[in-house]
Amino acid sequence: MLSPHPRDPAAMPRLLLSVLAIALLWPGVQLSELDLGVLLAADSQSEMGRFVAAFWPPAHQDEFLQLLAQATLQTLAIATAGMVLALLLAIPAALLASRALSLSAASRGGQPSWLGQAVRWPVRGLLIFLRSVPEIVWALLFVRAVGLGPTAGVLAIAITYAGMLGKVYAEIFESVEQRPMHALLQAGSGRLSAFAYGILPNAAAELTSYTLYRWECAIRASVVMGFVGAGGLGQQLDLSMRMFAGGEVASMLLTFLLLVLLADALSRLLRGRLA
Repeated sequence: MLSPHPRDPAAMPRLLLSVLAIALLWPGVQLSELDLGVLLAADSQSEMGRFVAAFWPPAHQDEFLQLLAQATLQTLAIATAGMVLALLLAIPAALLASRALSLSAASRGGQPSWLGQAVRWPVRGLLIFLRSVPEIVWALLFVRAVGLGPTAGVLAIAITYAGMLGKVYAEIFESVEQRPMHALLQAGSGRLSAFAYGILPNAAAELTSYTLYRWECAIRASVVMGFVGAGGLGQQLDLSMRMFAGGEVASMLLTFLLLVLLADALSRLLRGRLA
């Protein structure tokens, strides 16, 4: 006879995994000194209330809107120029780091030769180094090297995102179907021609989606780097916050939200065209 309340056989493993997760996360919570009770303190709530109340109404004076438009265009220019430079570095690095163009892998069932590995590993190590340093740190270094302004932000985005794009591009090239590429190589086609006709059509949608996502991230990063003097919306936002101009801060935050929404809409449109 079946029990009216059958026990879930996975209940005990789930409970043990939950206890294990809490035991592993608890030291991290302690090290981060997380204290949510601060948000409930009366002083914190009153200070946050005054700070948020200063955001309304958003600033909309003609002089400020002109300054806001200039800072917005500069932010877009920093992100776009940085991405273009990153692509110039990432595309050849991804081709060198990926096994997709390996003739030995095509002829040996996917196993590249030791010589090919010797060429790929230094390139992968370089990509790891480029993306391991946050763009804000590169921006600080370039501000010291080239001075305040957008140039530091462009170079910081170019270096960091070259490492990110190169790694992901190489993985995308290897994750798509390799047989058309290998067939073209074995038929005597050149590597780049085989790549263009055997790999790129299948990877185009994913490459476009990830590139646009990184461009959106570059817009956000360019705002953050403005706080260290790299120009754009971030630098103006820092100045407005120092002057306790809440209305100006609100207008810039709304502009930033609009930029991210437009980037997301563009990504959806291009993905739909390539699907």
